[in-house]
Amino acid sequence: MRPPTTPVQPTTKNLALLLIPVHRISGDLLQIPWFPLPAGCLRAGVAMTHFRKRPGTSSAVRTLKDPFPDIGKFSSVVRMLIIKNPLGCTAYHARKRVFPPVMPVRERYTAKFVYHDGNGKQVGTSSEVYDSVEGYETGSASMITNMANIAAHRGKVSHIREADLFSVTLKCHDPAHGFYFVSLARDRITVASYADNAIRRRVEEWADSVLDLR
Repeated sequence: MRPPTTPVQPTTKNLALLLIPVHRISGDLLQIPWFPLPAGCLRAGVAMTHFRKRPGTSSAVRTLKDPFPDIGKFSSVVRMLIIKNPLGCTAYHARKRVFPPVMPVRERYTAKFVYHDGNGKQVGTSSEVYDSVEGYETGSASMITNMANIAAHRGKVSHIREADLFSVTLKCHDPAHGFYFVSLARDRITVASYADNAIRRRVEEWADSVLDLR
């Protein structure tokens, strides 16, 4: 049986516990088809897609009209969600600890590379998976300068940034309905395991207010 949780109001005493590092991010990557835009879904001249509920589950997904262009844009949205807490989540007590309102629980970043010989012919490909933003950025840079790896492929390496994959899963604590998860990937946002449709609507309203999530 899961131990009961008690909402906690932030104070100067526990504020430091709530400001956890933003760069620890995770999530699984799934290929989700693009859904057609529902009629009448326009705001400030920008077309937005609704969250589509997955049959038989308490989850809904929005496929982004334009995927995140780079890791900087992606991580800034995640940082805003954790620090500013626009979903109104609350801290809670469990196992004699105070947990923050929103916390990353999983992360995955995949950098993709291609190798070409002196004639421009593709002679190899590779991908590297990292579990942090720092790992992704440092590891990607090191792949470009790894002479042993370049020699093994017998070609010049290029980082195919537009093909990279990254995502985050955040655990959120709603004061009335308990835990749910918000997952952001390069091309979509998913809300899952929510106990009330009001949570899905709240996430959708927040996503509508963020230009990169429309």
